[in-house]
Amino acid sequence: MAPGFWYHPAGPLLRLIGPLAPGRKAGRRVAVAPPIPVIAVGSLSLGGTGKTPTVIAIAQRLAMQGSRAHVVTKGPGAPLMVDERSLDPVEVGDEPLLIAAFAPTWVAADPAEGIGAAARAGAEVVVLDGGVPDAVAVAKALIVVEDAVRGFGNGLAWPLGPLKRRLRAGLAEVDLVIAIGPDPAQAAFRAQWGAALRCPIAPAHLAPLETGLDWAGLDVLAFAGIGAPERFFATLKGLGANLVRAQALDDHQELTPALMARLEHEAWAANAQLVTTEKDAVRLPRAFRQNVVSLPVRLALEDWAPLDALLA
Repeated sequence: MAPGFWYHPAGPLLRLIGPLAPGRKAGRRVAVAPPIPVIAVGSLSLGGTGKTPTVIAIAQRLAMQGSRAHVVTKGPGAPLMVDERSLDPVEVGDEPLLIAAFAPTWVAADPAEGIGAAARAGAEVVVLDGGVPDAVAVAKALIVVEDAVRGFGNGLAWPLGPLKRRLRAGLAEVDLVIAIGPDPAQAAFRAQWGAALRCPIAPAHLAPLETGLDWAGLDVLAFAGIGAPERFFATLKGLGANLVRAQALDDHQELTPALMARLEHEAWAANAQLVTTEKDAVRLPRAFRQNVVSLPVRLALEDWAPLDALLA
């Protein structure tokens, strides 16, 4: 859990020592020009910001424009193309499995090797998941995805704040900031951070897809092991669901049979429907999948023009 002071204005002591905070260690960089264009997508903030649905949306947008887009994301070892039908989350992670349902996806320890493998497999452009601000030095576009509600927190780098790098350095080469959140948060984000940005801000929100299920008045026991589970619970409430209980789990927490059996028993006792996120659903033990409903969400931009200009 993030320290509470990360998301409050810095006091005198933090303002004094905050500029010395080092941030997280940088990842591997692509030191040479990649063989095909790279759209790097990441976040400057630690924790969940909506990056995975953004990567999916960008890959789909490129496909709609006629480009053969592949996604490269971090994983162990040599480049491996993800087959969501045969691989397990333990092997490649839940996010690559989810993304692979929408676009050809690679996991690789070295982003340059992953990009090269995608190019040899016929990709015309790569969406590099997690490629901002540390993993790529040469890219056609650098896109940062942030939670409009949390913004950049106190504006300081880890461990004194929620940022992977110091704010000015982290934003220096960014081409677009996608801020995800409701309208009041968008206005607050722009007012607080707009002056620090030298690039456009694209307001966005995560829109739930129609599943045919009537959520209004439905008793649900919701659980989520994502970076910002409260955002998922708020979406369910916005649809009219009655949250009997909202179980926040650690990000990427293993959904063990014991945990799922406990949640299933609680839901049965409360006559409630078990509900989780699309990303958590790929980690469900097979025996429990038929009893859990997932709520898919998709990125919705108010205006696609700033993004389309970078993808062109």
